[in-house]
Formats: sequence, C-alpha cells, structure tokens
Amino acid sequence: MSVPAFNTVTWFQVGTDAPEEARRFYGDMFGWQFEDDPDADGYDLVNYPGADMPSGGISHERDASGNHAMFFVLVEDVEATCEQTVKHGGKVAMPALTTDAGLVFAYLQDPSGNAFGVFTPAAS
Repeated sequence: MSVPAFNTVTWFQVGTDAPEEARRFYGDMFGWQFEDDPDADGYDLVNYPGADMPSGGISHERDASGNHAMFFVLVEDVEATCEQTVKHGGKVAMPALTTDAGLVFAYLQDPSGNAFGVFTPAAS
C-alpha cells in the first residue's frame, strides 16, 4: 500500500440522520462495505471492495440539519493549515480537535463558503 501524499484528498465523510438508509444506498450503488469505528460512537467506516483500509465514514447525525457530505485533505499540521485558511480568505468553521486516538482534524470553509476538512492521523 502506498502512503497518501500530504495536501491530497484522502478521506470523505457523509453525515446523515438516517445512517441505515445511507449504508443501504451506498452499499447498493457502489458496493461499499461498512464497519463500526472502534474509536468513535456513531461513526461507520467505509471500505471499498478490494481495499485494505477504510477510505471514508458515515457520521450519524441527530437530525437533518447536520446532514452533509465533505472531503478531507491530509495535511502535515492542522493548526498551521487553519491559520493559512484565514490568511487566504477562508474561515475556520470548527477549530482543530484531537481525538482520544490522536487524530487531529478541523472543519474549514473556502472563500465561497464551501465546507471541507483537514486532518493529520494519529502517530503510529
């Protein structure tokens, strides 16, 4: 397996208040397979047939106001990327958070208001 390059889209997330329906839809459409994320309640990992690791997730949202689809860019430094986002005319929608497992992520917006995420995986 090759290691993804920094500053590339390497993860996606679909947030839905109907996770069972989303799993059925994406499973039927594209053959995606799902498993519970052992590090997060209310999150399913998405695996493609033939892939050796997850490529995305289904986030279980409380209601339809949280429904979304977004991509995530792998970065070397989430905090620095947040600063650069503001410098270049974007916004930090949710500042950097670190999960118990060590994953660091933030939600950003480009100058047009389009949401996307950035992350740095936990040290292995």
